[in-house]
Amino acid sequence: MSRLILPPKEELRSALAQARQVAATQSEPPPLNDLSFELPSPALLSTRRAVALLLVASAIASAAFLSRWLPRQQAKRELAAAVNSREDGPLRVQVLTPKLKSSRQALSLPGSVQPLQEILLYPRASGYVRRWFFDIGDRVKAGQELVAIDTPELDQQLNQARAQLAQAQASLLQARANSQFSKLDLKRFERMAPEGIATQQELDKSRAQAAVDLANVSVAQSMIDAQRANIQRLTQLKSFARVVAPFDGLVTARSIDIGSLVTEGNGTPLFKVTATDPVRVFVQVPQGLALAVADDVPATVRVREYPLRAFVGTVARSAGALDMVTRTMNTEIRVPNPKGELLTGMYAEVSLNLPTPHGIYEVPATALLNDAAGLRVATVSPDNRLHLVPVVIERDNGPTIDIASGLGGNERIVQVASAELSEGRKVAVSTR
Repeated sequence: MSRLILPPKEELRSALAQARQVAATQSEPPPLNDLSFELPSPALLSTRRAVALLLVASAIASAAFLSRWLPRQQAKRELAAAVNSREDGPLRVQVLTPKLKSSRQALSLPGSVQPLQEILLYPRASGYVRRWFFDIGDRVKAGQELVAIDTPELDQQLNQARAQLAQAQASLLQARANSQFSKLDLKRFERMAPEGIATQQELDKSRAQAAVDLANVSVAQSMIDAQRANIQRLTQLKSFARVVAPFDGLVTARSIDIGSLVTEGNGTPLFKVTATDPVRVFVQVPQGLALAVADDVPATVRVREYPLRAFVGTVARSAGALDMVTRTMNTEIRVPNPKGELLTGMYAEVSLNLPTPHGIYEVPATALLNDAAGLRVATVSPDNRLHLVPVVIERDNGPTIDIASGLGGNERIVQVASAELSEGRKVAVSTR
């Protein structure tokens, strides 16, 4: 009978632990990066191969550096040579002749429409309004009666003056009679005094009385003249009871009614009359063109109420002096207005075409040299040397510049100004 041999306890324990570990491993899920197989070990780079790769990379970098550095050095040498040659030789420039602009300049200015004549009619005689004949908006002719005024006080003064005239005329008759009597009485005393019938005193008294009576005749005549002048004054004043239009025009205001009390003087005006054919349009011409303003220069007037209509007028007169604040000159333009289309007080745009008082030349903006010495342009003399000419700008148009003074029109101007341009430098004119 055989006997069963059992393994030692340590071996049993080791086998049991391995079995438990295998069971736990099979029960857990595999990790995400598990490829289910093992990768081979990386190959090792040899020292010789690494040195070869390093040498190849260095050669490529050196070739790239030299391909960029060598052309740059060549370009620098060529640029230096060009600069030296330009410094040693004449500067090449392109020139042009300044262009003479039109001798007339268009100007657009705001203006105000005003009447040719405008008057406020005041009463010259005190009284009450009996009747008025025209109202606002009515057209009147010169001499037409606008209002009739009753003047009762003035009528009484006129009657009194006439009575005083009659009294003065009677006084003249009395003075003449007294003077005639004094002359006869003097003649009698002159005959009696030598015979001793009348004394010398009586003779002297008779002479004095004759002189006094003769003077009274002159006084009476003067009183008559004064009364006649007073009657003429009152009669003329009475004629102002009829207020008439001084000129053809339009009634633009009426401030009285029937029965209104009017007083002589400049209190309340009766009517306002304006003459609107032609009308006057006033504009303020700037200083630069003030000298070019002359009579009969045509002008075009436009108002926004007539957008497609242009009213033609002429310059009638100018102030002949500048306003000290605005430096402009007040100018009057007269525009025919037979239909009354232009109303007093309208805002207008006035277009003038005025001759410039000096020649204006146009040059490119690139030809202007602006430095510490001021605004200048470079001109080329006949011997091809530069001459820098100071100029005054009339207007900056952007691409071009209008020159007011400094140029004569025959110069050769350098088209493009630069810092290389200096007085007296020799240049070569390019034909391109």
